Amino acid sequence: MVLTLATCAVLAGARSFTAIGEWAADAGLAATGPLGIARVPEESTFRRVFAALDADALDAVLGAWATAVTSPAAGTRRRVAVDGKTVRGSRTSDNPGRHLLAALDHHTGVVLGQVAVDAKTNEIPALPVLLADLDLTGVIVTADALHTQTETTRWLVGRGAHYPC
Repeated sequence: MVLTLATCAVLAGARSFTAIGEWAADAGLAATGPLGIARVPEESTFRRVFAALDADALDAVLGAWATAVTSPAAGTRRRVAVDGKTVRGSRTSDNPGRHLLAALDHHTGVVLGQVAVDAKTNEIPALPVLLADLDLTGVIVTADALHTQTETTRWLVGRGAHYPC
């Protein structure tokens, strides 16, 4: 429930733990009551929850859920676009920025999964990691020119995907 409350705060514009805590306090029981939260959490609670959170596990669970609820209608192929982006605001003087590779369902616009791309590599080895848990049978997968690699094509076609490279 704390994650849901934090998500609501971020959707409302909160960009820090302090802002999330302030939003929750301002929203009060009107927002927390329907979530089954008897007491409005403070900023420190949000910090502890996020510090203990396994982000990869959360990504996997949310990706599986998104995949299940966006199943295409019978007789329609799923179309998945794979693309990488550097996260806005993640760049520092010591870090070039966090780069993610994501799989997006063309029909719904829902992100089915994302993985971090290691700073010392590129997106190519991240694609099989990203799509490993998806059933690619009959799925049309699109990606930019960087992914027109023989091994990538073999991997996708071997999983039953259609890959127009």
